[in-house]
Amino acid sequence: MAQFYTAKQRVTTKQRITVTIEDLDPFGQGVARHQGKTIFVSGALPGEQAEITLTEDKRQFARAKVTRLLSSSPARVTPRCPHFNTCGGCQQQHVDVVLQQQSKAQALSRMLSKEAQRVVAVDEVIAGEPWGYRRRARLGLQWQNKSQQLRMGFRQEASNDLVDIQQCPILTPELEALITPLRQCLRELKAVKRLGHVELVQADNGPLMVLRHLDALHVDDREKLERFSHKHQLMMFLDDGSENLTALSNNQPFYQSHKLKLTFSPQDFIQVNDAVNQQMVARAIDWLDLQPDDRVLDLFCGMGNFTLPIGKVVQNAVGVEGVAALVRQAAYNADLNSLKNVSFFQHNLEEDVSRQPWAAQGFNKVLLDPARAGAAGVMTHVVKLAPQRVVYVSCNPTTLARDSQTLLLAGYQLERVAMLDMFPHTRHLESMVLFKKT
Repeated sequence: MAQFYTAKQRVTTKQRITVTIEDLDPFGQGVARHQGKTIFVSGALPGEQAEITLTEDKRQFARAKVTRLLSSSPARVTPRCPHFNTCGGCQQQHVDVVLQQQSKAQALSRMLSKEAQRVVAVDEVIAGEPWGYRRRARLGLQWQNKSQQLRMGFRQEASNDLVDIQQCPILTPELEALITPLRQCLRELKAVKRLGHVELVQADNGPLMVLRHLDALHVDDREKLERFSHKHQLMMFLDDGSENLTALSNNQPFYQSHKLKLTFSPQDFIQVNDAVNQQMVARAIDWLDLQPDDRVLDLFCGMGNFTLPIGKVVQNAVGVEGVAALVRQAAYNADLNSLKNVSFFQHNLEEDVSRQPWAAQGFNKVLLDPARAGAAGVMTHVVKLAPQRVVYVSCNPTTLARDSQTLLLAGYQLERVAMLDMFPHTRHLESMVLFKKT
C-alpha cells in the first residue's frame, strides 16, 4: 500500500508586545523602542501605551499595528472623514494639527542638522486651513462586475482597490460637492465600464473636470456630460489618451497670484494648496531680498509659479523647465501679464547645462523648486554662478539634505528654514531653505 508523507503545517504566532510611544515620525507613525530596536507603530501617538502586533521585523527596525490602545494621548482627535481607516489618501487625521506640524518640523530639523553638522532649527511653519484646502485631486474609477456598480475614489493603502468615497473633507468645498452627483452621472453613461479616472481641479474661475475614457464616447454620453457641466457650472474636458484634450466649453481655467493672472491647461502642474502657495511665493521673494537690478534664475520653474511674480520686481528673470508644455504656458502668461523682462527655456536639468544660452547670464540670485528626485544634476552649476542668495524649495527632505551639502561645502551658510504644511493630514513633508554666500 502506498503511503504519502504530509508535512505538518507550520503555525506562526505574530508577536504581541506592550510599548510606550515616544515620538511621532513625519509620516504619522508612532515611534517606540523595545529591547534596543526601533518600532514604527501606525496609528499610535506619543505618550500612548499600546499593545501592538509586529507586521514586519527587520534587524534594525520593526513595523507594527495597534492591537489594543491602553491609554490615549490628548493630541488624539476624531478623524473628520468616515473613510479615514480605509482610504490611503490621508495618514494623520487622528493627529492634532499642531502635533502634525511639530513632528514634521522636527524631522526636517534633524535631517538638515546632520548635513550642516550643527543644529539647524526650523524658523517657521507656513500653513493655511487644514480642511478644504486641496484644489486638485485624481479619483480612480473601477467597474465592479459582481455588484454591477461603479466605484469612484482613492486607493487603499498599499492596494489597487478603490475606496468608494462619499465625501472628502480635504477637498475644496466646491469639489467635494461634486462627488455624489458626478458618481451618479458617470453610472448612467453607456461607457461606464470603460472609464479610467476623473481629475477635479478648482480654478479661480470655477471647477473643472477631466474624464479619462478608454473607448470613444457615444453621442448620448457626450450630451449627458455636457448637461452635467452646464448644471454644475463645470469646465469639462475629455481625455481619450491622445496628446490633446477635448474641451466641451470655451472657458480657460486660471488662478491669480500676486496680482497676476496665470492661465493653465488641466494637464499642467499647479500647486495643490493655494493658500500655502501664495505664502510660499511671498516668502521666497522676501528671502531673496529682490532689488530692481537683480538677475534671477528660477530652475525647475514649471509654468512660472515663482518666476512671474519675481519678474515684477527685478531687472531680469529667467525660468528653466524640462517639460515643454509648461514652458509654453509660462511664456504665454508672461505675455498675458506684459512681463517683457521674463523669459523661459526648456531643458532637462538632469543633463549638462553649461552650453545652454541662459547658463552664463550673470545671475546674482537663484531659486530651485525640483521634483522629489532633487537637483543633483544642476547644483555644481549653481555654485559656479556664485549667486549671493539661493532659495531651495523642496518636496523631499532627503534630496534637500543631499543637495544642501554642495552649497555648504562651497561656503554658503544655511540662513533660514521653513516647513511648508502643503498637505495637512498626510505624510508629505515640504520645505524651503535660504542659503547666503559668506
